[in-house]
Amino acid sequence: MSTMKAVIPAAGLGTRFLPATKAMPKEMLPVVDKPAIQYVVEEAVAAGIHDVLVIIGRNKNAISDHFDAVPELEVRLQEKGDHGRLARVMKSSELADIHFVRQGEPKGLGHAVLRARTHVGDSSFAVLLGDDLVDERDPLLTEMIAAHERTGAAVVALMPVDPRQIHLYGVADVAPGERDGAVRVRGLVEKPSAEEAPSDLAIIGRYVLPAAVFDVLEQTAPGKGGEIQLTDALQQLATDPDGPGVVGVVFHGRRYDTGDRADYIKAIVQLAVDREDLGAELRPWLRDFASDL
Repeated sequence: MSTMKAVIPAAGLGTRFLPATKAMPKEMLPVVDKPAIQYVVEEAVAAGIHDVLVIIGRNKNAISDHFDAVPELEVRLQEKGDHGRLARVMKSSELADIHFVRQGEPKGLGHAVLRARTHVGDSSFAVLLGDDLVDERDPLLTEMIAAHERTGAAVVALMPVDPRQIHLYGVADVAPGERDGAVRVRGLVEKPSAEEAPSDLAIIGRYVLPAAVFDVLEQTAPGKGGEIQLTDALQQLATDPDGPGVVGVVFHGRRYDTGDRADYIKAIVQLAVDREDLGAELRPWLRDFASDL
């Protein structure tokens, strides 16, 4: 775990949040009082990863600015004696060793992951997508790293999803009778219809991958939407009889989806009501607000 690196793809245009994302990266939209991407970096650090590569596109400089030091702000807060805010500001610049590389053309998640090859080298690595925030009380990534170390397989996070929403996800075909813990994945389908889905276990945005996935991605043709899909590369690993295969860790914990506007608002509310500094005020207000609807 001490040598594993994390890759966070953050080159998307964020069109679902326009006009807010016209000049602001969607990864920098605040979830309570931290940008979404900071939660993701903190999750990687909590799992023992301290080398993080962020894949960015044009107009994403705000992400690198956020994780950089701001001496003038720190001095001002120090002079005011505002030590609480000073600690929170400094935390983001001291979290991890964070690097950035541009994706160039938006050719899909698989292409974004492939851009990490030079930085990652021949080691296994984690991929964390910023749309899915995993509660810090549920150490999903730690379990996934442990599963990879036991098996050598590519590991994906799986979560049961309502069949009405299954078309939004990559979906796993798992061995019969396997539902909990680490399960063997026989195949993957990208965004199937409810009728075509092999199960209700959807891939959520966490992966632990062997370096061998880079060779597969190099040969992966564009799939749905004309993009290079990571799911297609994982499908090849899952069906390779000579390879380590793919394992899924089934997650039943707290996940906050920030992928669309309604789910983003729900994520803010869910996280805020659990905060010691906000929950006591918000919970009764929410009850009163809901009773008036």
